[in-house]
Amino acid sequence: MESLQTHLPSVLPEFLLQQRWFGGKARAIESIQISDIVPLDSLAHLILARIHYASGPAETYAIPLMRAPEEFAPLCLGIQPNDSAEQIFLKDALTDEQFLTRLLEAIAKNATLPGLTGQIRAISTSALPSLFQLSQGLLKPSVMRAEQSNSSVAYQNRLVLKLFRRVAEGLNPDLEIGSFLTEKTTFRNVPPLAGYLEYWSEAGARTSLGILQGYVSNQGDAWQFTLNALADYYEKASRRMLGANEMPYPPLPSLCDETIPDEARQQIGTYLDSAALLGRRTAELHLALASATEDPNFTPEPFSETDQQAFVNSALQLLTNNFDLLRCLKDGMPAHARSDSEGILKLEEIARRRFQLSAGLKSSALVTRIHGDYHLGQILFTGNDFVIIDFEGEPARSLAERRKKRSPLQDVAGMLRSFHYAAYAPLLQNEGRSSSPKEMDLLGTRAQYWQKWVSATFLKMYLEVAGDAIFIPKGKEELALLLDVYLLDKAIYELGYELNNRPTWVRIPLDGISQLLSSNSQL
Repeated sequence: MESLQTHLPSVLPEFLLQQRWFGGKARAIESIQISDIVPLDSLAHLILARIHYASGPAETYAIPLMRAPEEFAPLCLGIQPNDSAEQIFLKDALTDEQFLTRLLEAIAKNATLPGLTGQIRAISTSALPSLFQLSQGLLKPSVMRAEQSNSSVAYQNRLVLKLFRRVAEGLNPDLEIGSFLTEKTTFRNVPPLAGYLEYWSEAGARTSLGILQGYVSNQGDAWQFTLNALADYYEKASRRMLGANEMPYPPLPSLCDETIPDEARQQIGTYLDSAALLGRRTAELHLALASATEDPNFTPEPFSETDQQAFVNSALQLLTNNFDLLRCLKDGMPAHARSDSEGILKLEEIARRRFQLSAGLKSSALVTRIHGDYHLGQILFTGNDFVIIDFEGEPARSLAERRKKRSPLQDVAGMLRSFHYAAYAPLLQNEGRSSSPKEMDLLGTRAQYWQKWVSATFLKMYLEVAGDAIFIPKGKEELALLLDVYLLDKAIYELGYELNNRPTWVRIPLDGISQLLSSNSQL
């Protein structure tokens, strides 16, 4: 192991840059420190590597590696110990079925694995025996290809082991919330937590390495399910021209007081029932997370003016940064996007005043633990219901920030923004085709119609199920104000993301900001 600790730092950078889960590809690696090496079996080790960059904070990655035969050398990471003529070849241990099987066995046996300085503890929960027992025989493992920032392994549609790649001292919210919901609540629209892997340092500091969950049989995520429903909606809508005068323009909370018109039900179809079910499941999740009375990590707390001011300060800084970025990049955009950008930039002071208006709010609602990164892609569709997954929170935030109690309306805002993204995604697919400006405007009208009534249906059911819960503001004005600023903050965040990563999608957050800041609507 000492040889690995000495020689790995020089060869890891090239290896890391080839891994889809490595999030530091855009940063210059200055040095790598091997914090610990934990033997997982006779051939495999878990490497805890501390990556130091030329600028910005360092990060720690958990990297399972194992010895490989020389014939696999072209696909391996190779090191040459100074005191040996033999070159050592190492491969990603997740490519080895026997290794993956031993990981599951370790959790089932509650094994402890010592390293150079710390140890890995594999822990099973009370939910595991109903899902898997060693006496039943081994389960064939297979690596799931969908994830990017983590790595997941399915065990014969019975269990899923998610291994966190970028790790930090403390409890990962995915483990913490999964444990709470499984063991302390009756909410069952989440995968049950069956076990987990943790690293304990010499000083007793805990680092979450992975979680074992029950497998959820599904037909894909709610994002793809929604896009499929939208394809049917747009096909039907093409047979009937929606006029601008048919568009619902009142603020969203006002729409919740209205009966969904028959025309909307005919146009949108059964997806309105799906949106209502999503609203119900979201409210039930928030009620479960707010149910703790003794656990200080989950007990609801007052929404302090200090917390609200901190949110406003963060939102204002994000507004400044992303609007400055938009100014720098708008001249290189296509004509329509450039025109939209110029219109949005004129609204900057209105956006600033919106946030400032909420700074002195004395909220009647309490803050609780929330999902933290809630959108259609974080929900599985089972065929007749929805199951909520991935409670890690926004990956760019620190663990402390992700574990912070917040208003559940931030999750609601995330889902409402996700409906907007889904509605407008087909427009981006049509944009490069021969559609005329008039046809694109018509598509935009249809997208807005779908978005408004789907959002109203979701929010209406959410508020009905949540009722007078302690996290719901007591007055409609306070509810509208909070939802307004959370939606605006989310859209401005999306603006920066799209400008940096996916500029062809920037029209979606631009349209969202425009809707939110329009003079005739507070939402």
